Amino acid sequence: MIDIQVKLHDRYSVECKVGYHVDRDTGENEFRMNAWFFIPHSLDINASTYPKEAFYRDVKSNVRLITPIYTLEEIASGEWTPFVFLEDAFQHLVADGTRDALASYEYQIKMFTSIFKSALRGMAGETIHHEVESGEREGMVDRYVECVQLIVRRYRDLKAIINVPEIPREALNYFSFGDEYLSNLVEFHTFKLLDGLKTTDPGCYDRTVKLLLSLVYSEVDYKKQNGYLVADPESKDRNQTVIYRRGMLKKYAESDLFLKASKKKDGVLVEQIYYSIAAGLSMIFATVVAFSFQKKYGNFTMPLFVALVVSYMLKDRIKELMRFYFAHRLGKNYFDRKTTISMNERVVGWIKDGVDFISERKVPEEIVERRARPDLLEADNRNGGEKIILYRKWVQLDPEALDEYSQYDIAGVNEILRFNVGSFVQKMDERDYELYVPRGEADYGLIMGDKIYYLNFLIQLLHGEQVEYKRYRLVINRDGIQEIQKM
Repeated sequence: MIDIQVKLHDRYSVECKVGYHVDRDTGENEFRMNAWFFIPHSLDINASTYPKEAFYRDVKSNVRLITPIYTLEEIASGEWTPFVFLEDAFQHLVADGTRDALASYEYQIKMFTSIFKSALRGMAGETIHHEVESGEREGMVDRYVECVQLIVRRYRDLKAIINVPEIPREALNYFSFGDEYLSNLVEFHTFKLLDGLKTTDPGCYDRTVKLLLSLVYSEVDYKKQNGYLVADPESKDRNQTVIYRRGMLKKYAESDLFLKASKKKDGVLVEQIYYSIAAGLSMIFATVVAFSFQKKYGNFTMPLFVALVVSYMLKDRIKELMRFYFAHRLGKNYFDRKTTISMNERVVGWIKDGVDFISERKVPEEIVERRARPDLLEADNRNGGEKIILYRKWVQLDPEALDEYSQYDIAGVNEILRFNVGSFVQKMDERDYELYVPRGEADYGLIMGDKIYYLNFLIQLLHGEQVEYKRYRLVINRDGIQEIQKM
């Protein structure tokens, strides 16, 4: 299965989280994703003003394992939970004390905090708001607080296992990093839960706000007691440090989920073979001309001299034309880049991607139909026409390599793509647009409106026999992305 989540990352960037879920019954899994970007011609985005290098400069990609899925209830009280692996790693570190035991201990702390984060986000951000009826919501909030308190207490109780003289200082540091990160997660997602309840269910908010805030206060007090940084409304410098440290803890905790990505140009050998053929064909032409004139006019004659000069000139042109022809054909069957993804030096799979400007006649009919241009835009397209960028991805993953990595069931790989639209806003008109409106029978007035542009993109997801289409529209002006609309 392949799925995608699209959201606004910041004012100028849109984030696409693409999940490649492997099917362990089919050996190597292949996934394909094609994205067509329909760009207004007024933005002056084309192959000459926006080459491949500019596109890849605007795209940032990270590849990571899909976090193992547990609910808060399963983590808190289930029989086979991440606590089993976590406690075993703590006991093994005390009994063994080797560098391998320390590495396994650190790995389990990182995985536990990542799993806890995913479970928190699922319950506080999805289940309570969208998956339960209003009457059940208050009970789910109570269960949320109960599970969170139990989980953080169980984690902190594990410190007694490693609180012995022979444990190295770095082991205690790793525990503290996980402890502080857990506290940050509880604080952040509880506030997000409060935000959501205030908007969607004010009654439930009024009945649960004290309970949820008491959970936050307990974590704030705990952090102060243990020397962890907390936000201070009166100190801008302290808050900068808090934000920086929280970012560092997040990167540390999730580092074992990220895969090593090694990029290189795709199809280099085939490209060189094609270019060698082009050089050979141009040389054959020059040689045939030289031999023909030499046979007819003899050596050291003016016609032969002219023929050699002309054949040399044409040889270079033929060579370049053939290189262009082969490069065009190569682009249809090969990609721009190939990224090999691996963990612990074991190759998990690869990702190929390529991007090109294409004409509308090369866009599949089902994509044109789903684009669904309004009549006015369709008429305008006869003059200028939208520019179309096709971004292709081909992914192959090895389920056996994923299974060897961890005791946890790894469902697959997530690729997080961030696309920056800064290049698209450079030639946009100013945002403020003057509109005149009548006021009564003898007056009129001026009001200001926003000048916006639409950037449409359609995504085709393919895995096995499954084909799925997604369509989105970015509402953009000079100040950046204003909205993402799922069409």
